[in-house]
Amino acid sequence: MKDPVALRSMHEARYHATPQIYAAPGRVNLIGEHTDYAEGFVMPAAIDFATLAAISPREDDQVFLYSENFNEERSFPAHALPTHSSGHWSDYPLGVLAILAGEGFTIPPLSLSLWGDVPLGSGLSSSAAVEVATATAVAGLINATISGPHLARLCQRAENEFVGANCGIMDQFISANGAADHALLLDCRDLSYKLAPIPEHISLVIANTMVKHAISGGEYGSRRAEVEEACRILATHRPEIKFLRDATVADLEAWGHEIPPDALKRARHVITENQRTVDAADALIRGDLATLGRLMHEAHISYSQDFEASCIEADTMVDLAQDLPGLIGARLTGGGFGGCTVNVVEKGHAADFAKSLAERYSKATGIAPQIMICHASAGAHKEL
Repeated sequence: MKDPVALRSMHEARYHATPQIYAAPGRVNLIGEHTDYAEGFVMPAAIDFATLAAISPREDDQVFLYSENFNEERSFPAHALPTHSSGHWSDYPLGVLAILAGEGFTIPPLSLSLWGDVPLGSGLSSSAAVEVATATAVAGLINATISGPHLARLCQRAENEFVGANCGIMDQFISANGAADHALLLDCRDLSYKLAPIPEHISLVIANTMVKHAISGGEYGSRRAEVEEACRILATHRPEIKFLRDATVADLEAWGHEIPPDALKRARHVITENQRTVDAADALIRGDLATLGRLMHEAHISYSQDFEASCIEADTMVDLAQDLPGLIGARLTGGGFGGCTVNVVEKGHAADFAKSLAERYSKATGIAPQIMICHASAGAHKEL
């Protein structure tokens, strides 16, 4: 992570004010894909790649937003902030400001500088890190107390309602509520959660396929629509099924013939993935890494074949990891259609694992991947 002292100095030079510095991490999801908007279970971990936000008050009537990553600044009247997205990076912090204002928080004139090292379009949730960093910084500036779960909901609304990306709650929740050295099993229905310890001798090796994706529409949207269609059909037989969280494999066996084939496969993935995720958390809690690895492998097969949200490059990355020393489990993580795989690896093998996987993938695809050795980190917090 970039030195927050350096961000403070940059902000002071640009805005002639000493800021407070906040951080919000990206995340990697160990298991539980496309279950969050079905009110199911997910098990992410916050990682040591993050967005830093420097914030200070202003004496005029302006809100200034600066991105060091894009080397670009935008300004708006504090009393008349935009209410609609424009397809610009500033939509993410502006969306947070709009939602906070709609909830009754007064947005004062302010200067906000953002810097992040969460790779864009990689499935590690750079957008949620920006949203949570912004919300945490603004809350600090105005001395507002917002609980972690509530802050996550507000940031999710910013992405849903302002940016226009139909994401679930997982990304914002783990960024706001993550804990060092733990994964977090989240019940997306009521936002209850429990922590599952990641042993000290385990590293999270994240392998970026370098295939980019966007989730504001397209394949992500069509998959979600298919999940909802399957749920609607099952609910005609069992009205208590409000989301696929409420459905079972037995329901699919009884009424699957009424569901269009693609929607049936999506539903099978979501229903079985929910159970795998709960089982994986239990395995971590009791230190059963072999079971965790098996469940991760089954999850990737389901994601690739039933949900059809993988790609040749991601499947290749997972396959190439299977016989490398130290591997416990590997699978595609994130919204799908590219991005990163997550590999749970014995720490003593992590460096060699990363080197070998990069060499194998480059030889197989002609693409040089980005490989990152990470650990589970704390959620959003004040730095300086």
